[in-house]
Formats: sequence, structure tokens, C-alpha cells
Amino acid sequence: MRLCRQAGLLGMAAAVLVAASAGCSATSTVDSQGGAAEICTGPGVSADQITLGFVYPDSGPGSDALSSTRAGVDARLGLANEQGGIHGRRITYDWRDDATSLTQNVQVVTSLVHDESVFGLLTASVTMGDSMAALSADGVPVVGLAAESSWSNYLNMFSFVYADSPEVVAQYVHTSGAVRAGIVITGDAPSTLQLAARYTSALAAVGIASESVPFNPAVDSATQTARRLAASGVNALVGLSSLDDLAAIMQAARTTGMEIAASVALSGYDQRLLAAKGKQLAGVSFPVAFRPFESGGPAIDRYRQAMNAFAPQAGGPDQQLAMFAYIYTDMFLHGLELAGSCPTRQGFINALRGVTDYDAGGLISPVSLRDNMGKPSPCSAIVQINPAGDAFDVVRQRVCADGTSS
Repeated sequence: MRLCRQAGLLGMAAAVLVAASAGCSATSTVDSQGGAAEICTGPGVSADQITLGFVYPDSGPGSDALSSTRAGVDARLGLANEQGGIHGRRITYDWRDDATSLTQNVQVVTSLVHDESVFGLLTASVTMGDSMAALSADGVPVVGLAAESSWSNYLNMFSFVYADSPEVVAQYVHTSGAVRAGIVITGDAPSTLQLAARYTSALAAVGIASESVPFNPAVDSATQTARRLAASGVNALVGLSSLDDLAAIMQAARTTGMEIAASVALSGYDQRLLAAKGKQLAGVSFPVAFRPFESGGPAIDRYRQAMNAFAPQAGGPDQQLAMFAYIYTDMFLHGLELAGSCPTRQGFINALRGVTDYDAGGLISPVSLRDNMGKPSPCSAIVQINPAGDAFDVVRQRVCADGTSS
């Protein structure tokens, strides 16, 4: 018989003590039946349950875009628990809203790690930056959205994808027959300009000239912008802008007769986009880091069944960020499996960091978590909004930075 019990101490002092002992420890004792039983003590681990924390913006700027992530967590945990949990333990979570605020993120992370003593964190936040060093020092495993570059500095923080690859997009644009690209940008933030420079370099490497196209709908005319691009020979668009801005330029391009061989946006693969702006964005393509929904197959079927069964509040399963969160949760469950029947935080980190062929049960191409930190995805699928603007089509199952595709 296996017996695990929680340390039972909450609050800051208890968290410091368990962190100092590197999480969960194990000893042998004798149970009432006279047999040996392992007693697990440590953050978030009890006899029949492991408790995680989930941090995302339920309010504040960007909260709508990330709202579906909690459904992805619910779906994957629901499926795991229906199948008996991990090593016989049910996996549960407490969640906190960081409101897209660095300050509030620190507060809620501290609450989960110190007050609630969760085993580790799932995150779908873009404001983890000020919490990372403390999480690393405490040895807390974190799996989630690697939205900040500093994510890759810490061995305790995991993601299956860190960035889209400009080289993949450039290869796709090249094979679409483009000769000159306009890189549409919104604002002049240093990060935006740096990203535009990376796309300029990647496009140049495959023989495509490009130019940056700053666009502010408050002062710039989409029609005049489209005419200027056409006059300079641009026949491809790469949107590092808001989808609203790209939609305005695409609409103007059609009106003025501008021919576009390829147009790419980095995010927006979501059924809700089709309802809102599908017609305006018809023909726009998106790189996808997982198996596209439209490709189907057993892995997609399992995902959809889990979403429908355990997250019906999502309003439909085919949402990009819900899938991302589902995969992050699957990664965490995989780490718990590998960490054994009496998991420790450090044991989890060591085990998951040693995985060299993680594929989320067929949802993604195999990735090495040992050495993917900070690296862009080497390959992506490409989907495109159809001419009617009411569906996505898979136009490439796989495009890779090295020029191979299928």
C-alpha cells in the first residue's frame, strides 16, 4: 500500500522550509497492514492528489485573446483524471488572474507557491518576467507560454515552442512565388523593429527583397498604402501588425487590384477570427506549431473529445490558444509520470528536461526539451483562410527552415 500525505503547513514559513528541502522527500514506515509504505511530503503532493497552479490574465489587456487557455487546461486534466490520474493521484489546480500586470503576476505567483504550496505552475501569461528568478531559486517547475525572451534563461521553465521562425515563413513566401514583400508593422517598439529586421534577413536569404510598412490607421490610408506597395513591386505581405491593420490593407489591396502571391500573419488561427474578419482576411496564411485541426487524426480527435467533455464552456474546441494550453498541460503530466510515484520538484525538472522526443501524443512534431530552450520552431504547418473567408485550409502540412516541405 502506498501512503502519501501533505506537509500540512501553509504560509510563507512553510514554503521556505519545503523549498529548502528541494520539494518532496520520501521515507519508509509501516502501515496498519504491516507492509512498507512510502510517505511523500512536499509541495502540492498528498496521498491521492497533486495540486498545480495556473496563472493567466482573466482580466486586463489581452485577456480576451488568452481566455480559451483555461479550457485547454480543464480538458487535458479532465481526460487524465478520467483515466485514473498520474500514479493513482488526481491532478487538480488553483488558478489566479495576473491581469497582464507584472506586479500582480508576482503577487499571484507568490500566493500560489508560498501560500497554497502548489507543486508547480502552468502559465498562459505574458507578464511572468519579474517572477522568473524567484521561481528558479525555489526550484518550482513551470510549463507554459514562453512569451518573454527571458523564459529560456531558466532550466525550471519549459515550453514546446519559443517563437515562430522567420526562416519558415520566408520559405513559405518564397515557394508561393513572391518577389518582394512588405512587412507590415504597428508602432515602433524596439521589439517590433527587431522582429521586422529578423524577417528582412530571412526573406533576403531566400532571394526576396522586402520593405517595412509602418501603418497607423488613425493617420495612414490603407488605400494609399496598398497603392504605394503595388507601385514598388510588392506582391507579398508579412503582418507583424494587428490583424485589424492587416485586414484593412488586404481589403484595400483587393479594391486597388494589387496582386498578392502570399500574405502571412503570425497569430489568429481561431474560428472566432473567421466570424469576425474572415472575409477581409481571405487568403491570409498562418504558421501553426501543432497538427492543424483540419488535418484530423486520432490526436486531434482525442483533443476535441476532451474539450467537448471537460471544457464545454469554451464554445468549440478549435481554438489555437486552447490547444497550446492543452499541450502545456500534457507536458506537465508527462513530467509527473517521469518523476515517479513520489515526485519532487527537482526530480520533475530533471526528468522532463531529459526528454528528447516529446510529441504531445501526436499533436506536435517530436521536440527535444533538453535543448529547445529559446530556439524557434524548425518547422510549421501552414493554414490559410479560404476565399469565402469561412474556413481554414491546410496548404502545407510541413514547411521547414531548411527549405524542405510537404
